Amino acid sequence: MNQIVSTHNLSKRYGNTYRVKDVNLSVCEGDIYGFLGPNGAGKSTTLKMILGLTRPTDGKVTVFGKDFGVNRRLILSQTGSLIESPSYYGHLTGLENMRVIQRLRDVPDKNVLESLKIVRLENQKDKKVEQYSLGMKQRLGIAMGLLSFPKLLILDEPTNGLDPAGIGEIRELIKSLPQRYEMTVLISSHLLSEIEQMATTVGIINDGIMMFQGSMEALKNKNRPTIMVKTQNNKLAHKLLFDMGFSPGEREAALVFENLTDRQVAQANRSLVEANIDVLRIEEHKKNLESIFLDITGKERSL
Repeated sequence: MNQIVSTHNLSKRYGNTYRVKDVNLSVCEGDIYGFLGPNGAGKSTTLKMILGLTRPTDGKVTVFGKDFGVNRRLILSQTGSLIESPSYYGHLTGLENMRVIQRLRDVPDKNVLESLKIVRLENQKDKKVEQYSLGMKQRLGIAMGLLSFPKLLILDEPTNGLDPAGIGEIRELIKSLPQRYEMTVLISSHLLSEIEQMATTVGIINDGIMMFQGSMEALKNKNRPTIMVKTQNNKLAHKLLFDMGFSPGEREAALVFENLTDRQVAQANRSLVEANIDVLRIEEHKKNLESIFLDITGKERSL
């Protein structure tokens, strides 16, 4: 599959501190690439370097198979973006703001009206932007990014300030873009549930270092289900099962097993019952994406 964005050892240093270090990011055509990490992890800095808004200390950015440093104008003509927060003229209406970007991007009138319709601002287009809610301003910023119907759309925390209904609308919009407009989307977020519901590929960054990159399926497969067995005599049960070759741990007054097959669970249960050790409960625990994320980035870091 064609690579739309790739970075090679991309780094940004301020003084002696690296905000981004040796990031090798790979976004393929048609992807919704979820760039995930805690606040301050280096997401926005990476996206700014991809767009040429910040100069890398080291490394290389390639977009559409072309070196960004040499083909900046061509690449940006086919790229839309919303970084950190939307820029707008508060004294102008939503439509007038779109007209400003229209002139800069040299796109037809129909693009303006369609972009406003996509983000559901068509009925608010004649209202001054200073009277917009935070969520409406965010949607206007996304409309500006969509205006040229680019090959690549880069969105930095696009659901900031949106209510749950608005978040749902933007999520459905983003999910529709690759098929509907043949767009590739690179979207950053610290909202795990959002990325889980729309991304096809995930990159996880923490303290400027890429910790994981792969399909959403591969990320979920990092989850190893845990079997918890509670008996009326855990000490005796532990010895019996250990002697049989099992390696149980202990947590919350229960024996804990990793990577057991169904057959092994049945075998352990049968052996306990035959030894007259009452089995009170057998539970399977699977981690959600948030737990996997915390395992990758370190549990001491909050979201």
